[in-house]
Amino acid sequence: MSQHDLVIIGAGPGGYTAAIRAAQLGLNVACIEKEPALGGTCLRVGCIPSKALLESSELYDQAGHAFEGRGIKVGKMSLDLSSMLGHKDTVVNTLTQGIAGLFKKNKITRYEGTASIPETGKVVVTSSKGEETLEAGNILIATGSKPSELPGVELDYDKIGTSTEALKYESVPDHLVVIGAGYIGLELGTVWRRLGAKVTVLEYLDRILPGMDSEMAKEALKIFKKQGIEFQLGVAVTSAKVSRGKCIVEGKGIDPIKCDRVLLSAGRKPNVEGLGLEHIGVNTDQRGFIQVDAHFQTSVAGIYAIGDVIPGPMLAHKAEHEGVACVEQLVTGYGHVNYNVIPGVVYTDPEIATVGKTEDQLKEEGIEYNKGTFPFLANARARALGMTEGRAKVLADKQTDRILGVHIIGPRAGDLIAEACAAMEFGASSEDLAAVCHAHPTLSEVLKEAALGTSGQTLNF
Repeated sequence: MSQHDLVIIGAGPGGYTAAIRAAQLGLNVACIEKEPALGGTCLRVGCIPSKALLESSELYDQAGHAFEGRGIKVGKMSLDLSSMLGHKDTVVNTLTQGIAGLFKKNKITRYEGTASIPETGKVVVTSSKGEETLEAGNILIATGSKPSELPGVELDYDKIGTSTEALKYESVPDHLVVIGAGYIGLELGTVWRRLGAKVTVLEYLDRILPGMDSEMAKEALKIFKKQGIEFQLGVAVTSAKVSRGKCIVEGKGIDPIKCDRVLLSAGRKPNVEGLGLEHIGVNTDQRGFIQVDAHFQTSVAGIYAIGDVIPGPMLAHKAEHEGVACVEQLVTGYGHVNYNVIPGVVYTDPEIATVGKTEDQLKEEGIEYNKGTFPFLANARARALGMTEGRAKVLADKQTDRILGVHIIGPRAGDLIAEACAAMEFGASSEDLAAVCHAHPTLSEVLKEAALGTSGQTLNF
């Protein structure tokens, strides 16, 4: 029976990051992953491959529609989808091999198979070779999440599938229906729209991007519609099935839609089946999320959980942050995650990024605030790039001027939001952010100007 100080179940962003940090802190660490490649859903069939396709499809779209206006003539253009998918696979394979190298460098023992916890301090690994029992001083559950299903939607994981299937279509569908207007649905819908598909997005709510600042979501909707994506909001899909080679989608508030493929993107749920949590007394809520305390310990001593299996936003960087905090707490007695400064990014074109409170939340909570906005249209670098859609918004406490939230829709918003995160982490005011000398001409100047706007001092608009 192998013995380890810490056994981590799952090698996604939370699991592998926790394993590396724990090993750096001197623990004997093992990590169990059922897939041959490390990296979890995010790296293999989620964040990374989708971003590779988003970048490639954006270049394709620009070459077909924007280059000529910039004096670049490309002649007859064609799509080599297999090569585009091949680039995506190369990116993924390179990064998964990199994690394997990090495991070797940090002397982390890797077990391939599924895991179950028969009792405190023990984990059983089941693989094609049989079963192996590990003894563990501590156990960390980092098994992530999986796509939620929807009653009436008959998944065949081909014509009607999830984000995993939408990353590897062998040809561009003539008509793709996306069920769900959240991050994943909009990103992948954008990919296939750029490559030539007609895309229709169906959303149960009367808005897109649930949970995001509603003002920014409304602006995003206008932009996406202008790009050619069709939206039907406030509708309830009750049926999606394949009939005679075509997909038929039906529901309340919509006429039946005949299409080539359907992408179900109606959220995700914690991946906890098969772990045996119910037998050892680990508490979960009604939605299946594992309940933990401030130090990520479950209701059973010595068993911890992080990432998508616990409540909170399902984001890879949140899981990474929690993984590090959890193992540092175990070893040093201190580990912390500031949940008020967890950014979220939608990697569409333009990108949408957010951190902190939305304007909707501030109104609901009765918090008085000042608001500053600045459009990319008035930013010199955005003009030079030819990417002038969108704006930045800074929300600051009316009494203290402390920054409460920052929301950006525009070019490279996902990179720009990092400055806002750093400012908020150190308790900066909008005056502090505005006082920082920003290089000119850069996109980051929109943040400076939006911060100036909270006190009515915007300079360039």
